[in-house]
Amino acid sequence: MISRFVGYVCQRVPSLLDRISQMMKPQVVFVLGGPGAGKGTQCSKIVENYNYTHLSAGDLLRAERAREGSEYGQLIANYIKEGQIVPVEITINLLSKAMDETMQEDDKKFRFLIDGFPRNEDNLQGWNKVMDGKADVKFVLFFDCSNEVCIERCLDRGKSSGRTDDNRESLEKRIKTYLQSTRPIIEQYEKQGKVRTIDASRSVDEVFADVKTTLDKEG
Repeated sequence: MISRFVGYVCQRVPSLLDRISQMMKPQVVFVLGGPGAGKGTQCSKIVENYNYTHLSAGDLLRAERAREGSEYGQLIANYIKEGQIVPVEITINLLSKAMDETMQEDDKKFRFLIDGFPRNEDNLQGWNKVMDGKADVKFVLFFDCSNEVCIERCLDRGKSSGRTDDNRESLEKRIKTYLQSTRPIIEQYEKQGKVRTIDASRSVDEVFADVKTTLDKEG
């Protein structure tokens, strides 16, 4: 009887460990949309109402650019100034580090909103290569908004944000990059049934009402 019990426990332990390991993986929602679509604003409201940690790829890159002694600082600055996408290795390294640090500080914080990533095919392939088996992408939250509304919002934001890329020249480059590089990624996820589209042209509260409906449905 004892030997049978021990055998049963030995069979159950690996599957239990597998489940624990699965639970400890970062659960990721990619947040995509054009510049000025309101991704950051909506992510802040999600964090206030749900147990998510917001990681902005752009904010992480800007912080790294400003960090004294950063080996990537000048490189990141050059890419951002030109409205181009920073090499994937740098971005994934920063995202992975931020998720690890968050989960080490609080093991209940394993749900992440990753804002502004993946922005092109290179980003997506890099994520799949580096993070395969290390994080689960649940779905993509896509904030859909017209180009002109995005530009006007960013120009208005630029009056107080201090961001060097909130000017019309940089914005037009960023919109072009978004249309050429990011929209095809959204379309790929749509084919997998993993995109949740939100009409982002409306007021903050109206948009968030739809976001809440989506997140409540997704659990």
